[in-house]
Amino acid sequence: MTSPDRVENIGARGALRRRRSGVVWAVLAVAGLIALLVGDAPRWTRLIIAIPAGLAAIGFLQARERT
Repeated sequence: MTSPDRVENIGARGALRRRRSGVVWAVLAVAGLIALLVGDAPRWTRLIIAIPAGLAAIGFLQARERT
């Protein structure tokens, strides 16, 4: 949904850069999770995956909203 007063502050190139960063962080999150699961890391240490997963989400959302 777009509101009439929303202003896009990045162009197509900036959106592409943010989308790429989202993909990179998503790949790092999945690879990290697999490494922690295979390495039988304690359950509480797997929460560290929230950081790259959150950064991936931010990248994708910024690309979609062009902000």
